Amino acid sequence: MVREAHSHKGGGGRQEGQSRHVPVMLQRCLDMLAPALERPGAVVVDCTLGLGGHSEALLTRFPEARLVALDRDKEALRLSGERLAPFGDRATLVHAVYDELPDVLDRLGLPHVHGVLFDLGVSSMQLDEADRGFAYAQDAPLDMRMDQTTGISAAEVLNTYPPGELVRILRAYGEEKQAKRIVSAIVREREKEPFSNSARLVELIRDSLPQAAKRTGGNPAKRTFQALRIEVNGELTVLERAIPAAVKALAVGGRIAVLSYHSLEDRLVKQVFAAGAANTAPPGLPVVPERYQPRLKLLTRGAELPTEEEVAENRRAAPARLRGAQRIREEAE
Repeated sequence: MVREAHSHKGGGGRQEGQSRHVPVMLQRCLDMLAPALERPGAVVVDCTLGLGGHSEALLTRFPEARLVALDRDKEALRLSGERLAPFGDRATLVHAVYDELPDVLDRLGLPHVHGVLFDLGVSSMQLDEADRGFAYAQDAPLDMRMDQTTGISAAEVLNTYPPGELVRILRAYGEEKQAKRIVSAIVREREKEPFSNSARLVELIRDSLPQAAKRTGGNPAKRTFQALRIEVNGELTVLERAIPAAVKALAVGGRIAVLSYHSLEDRLVKQVFAAGAANTAPPGLPVVPERYQPRLKLLTRGAELPTEEEVAENRRAAPARLRGAQRIREEAE
C-alpha cells in the first residue's frame, strides 16, 4: 500500500468496519470502465475513495490496473487503507480534494490515466457517525465538514450568514420551496440562542413548515441539511473544477463514470460531457477540421438510474444518476 501524505485535507470519526457500505451501481460502473482498464499498465483514479468499496472492486476486477484514490477525510483514508492493504503497491491513497487531481497526477508522474470514477454521495461512514452532524435522524453537533481540520461548520453558517444568503443556499442547493419560511424561523431563533446541534434545527424546520409540505418527500429537514452540507464543503465549486480536470487527464480511449445524487451535480456533469461531445465548428464548413471535432463520446443516453432491486437492497442508491463518457481525441491545440 503506497500512502502519500498530502496537504491539509482530513477529517475525523471513529466507527470501524466496511460491512455496512454497499457501493452504489457498482457492477454498472465496473462494466462501463472495463474497456479502458482491461489492459496491462492501466491507471484508474477513484476520486471519492470513502470506505474503499469501489476501489476494492476496481483492483479485484482489473488485476493489471494501478489505482490512485483520493479523499479529503483522514478517517476514510485510514479505514480504506486497511481494506486495500492486500493489494500492496497497486494502490496509492492520497489525502486531497478531487479538484486537486491535476496536482496529484503531476506529483505521481502520471501524464494520463485510463479510467476515472466519481461517487459524489456522502460516504456511509459520515452519515452513520453521529458526531459528524450530517444526519438529521439523530442529534449531533452541526458540523458537516468532510474535512474537520479546515473551513467553517454548518452551525457557523446558520449563526452568521445574512438571511438573504441563507435563503439563496436553501433554494439553490436544497431546492427547498419553503426557504423563506425556514430562514425566518432560523433568524428568529438564532437571536435567542446560537445553533449548535442538529435536533433543534430539525424541530424548527418541522414547526415552520405548513402541513401540506410535511406530507411529501420524506424527512422535511432533508433538503436543508443537503444545502448546508454543499455550502460547508464547497461541493459544487469543487465539482465545477474537478470534472473538466478529470476529462482532461484521460488518455485517448480512457473512460470516466460519475455517480451524482441530486439534480445540481447531475446537471453540471451533463454540461461538461455534452460540451466535450459537441462539434464546435462554425456552421457551414464543408469539412470539419480536427480541432473542432468532439473530444468525448457519451456512454449513457441521459442519466442511468439504479434498478428497483438495488434500491430495495440499498435505500441510499435511490437518488443516484450515472453518466459516462469516453475520450476519443486529444485536446484541441
